[in-house]
Amino acid sequence: MALLILRAIFVMVSVGIAVLIFNSQAVQASATWVPWAILSGMFILPLTVIACDGMIRRKELTTITAVYFGLLIGVFLTYVTMLALQPILPLNNNDPLHTWMPLVVGCILCYICTSILLQTRDDFRFLIPYVEFARDVRGLRPNVLDSSAIVDGRIADLAEAGVFESRFVIPSFVLDDLQAAAESSDRQRRTRGRRGLDVLARLRSNDAIDIDVIAPREEPHDELSMETRVVDLARELGGRIITIEPSATKLAGVRSVPAINVNDVAMALKQTFVVGDAVSVRLIKPGEEPNQGVGFLEDGTMVVVENGRDQIGRTVRASVTSTLQTANGRLVFARIAA
Repeated sequence: MALLILRAIFVMVSVGIAVLIFNSQAVQASATWVPWAILSGMFILPLTVIACDGMIRRKELTTITAVYFGLLIGVFLTYVTMLALQPILPLNNNDPLHTWMPLVVGCILCYICTSILLQTRDDFRFLIPYVEFARDVRGLRPNVLDSSAIVDGRIADLAEAGVFESRFVIPSFVLDDLQAAAESSDRQRRTRGRRGLDVLARLRSNDAIDIDVIAPREEPHDELSMETRVVDLARELGGRIITIEPSATKLAGVRSVPAINVNDVAMALKQTFVVGDAVSVRLIKPGEEPNQGVGFLEDGTMVVVENGRDQIGRTVRASVTSTLQTANGRLVFARIAA
C-alpha cells in the first residue's frame, strides 16, 4: 500500500511540474503543440519509470548504495579538483573550458568512484550503517556450502525449516564443478551434478533464503584441493563451512574455521531412548540371532526386537531394553511389550 501511494504521488508531482512548465511564458510563446507534448511527456515519464522499477523484482541494496556513494564521492572530488586546478589553469567565464571541463572531470571521477565501490561493495559495509544493520539481522556469519553438502540435499530441508538465519554462500568454483559434473559422460557423476543443481534451484526459489555466489579475490592454485579452496574462502569471508565430509571438517578445524557437518546435525536430531521407553516399529526382516525381528524407525534407527521373528510384516509395540552407538548409527534393542 505504501508503495502504491508513493507511485501515485510521483505521478501527481510529475504532472504538477508539467503544469508549471505549461504555464511558463517561454512555453506559452512557443508553438501550440509544444505545451501539450510537454504535458504528455511528463505524464508518460513517471509511468515508464514505475514500469521499469516493477520489472526489477530483486533489488540489491549493496549495489544501489554503491552507486549512490560513488556518485556522491565523485561530485565531491570534482569540486575539490576544480578548486585545485584554478591556480594552475586560470579560466575566465567566457572560456569554453570553464563550462565543459567540470563536466568532463565530473563524468570521469563519478565513473571511477562508482566502479571501485561496485567491485568492492562487500568490503565497505562499515560506511553504510543500514546495510550493516540488515546483515546483522540476518546473521553476520555466512554459511559456505561445499559440493558434498549441496549434493546431499538435506541442507535445503534445514534451510526451509529456518535453522539457518544467515545467508548461504556458494563458491563460484563449486558451482563450476557441479555444472561440469552435470555435463559429464560418467553416469554417476552426472547424476550427482544434476542433483546438486536441483538443490541450488530449490534454495534460490525460496525468497526467505538469502543465497549468493561469490568468487575468491585471488585465483586459486590448480594444485589446491576443492576442500582447501572452500576453507580458504570461508576464512576470507569470516564464515563457517557446511559439509558432510569428515576430512573437510577436520581441515577447517586445523585452519580455525567453524564447520558444521550435516551428518552430525542429523545424528543429534535423532530420537533418544532410555530403558523402558515404548516404541512402535514395523518388523521387516529376521535378525542375526534366533527369534529376533528387525525394523527401522522413521529416522533410520535400527530396532532389534527379541522374540519378534514370528511378527515379521507386522507393526509391534516393544519396550526398549538397551541401546548401542555404532559407527553406522544408533542401534536399539527391545522386547515385545506384554
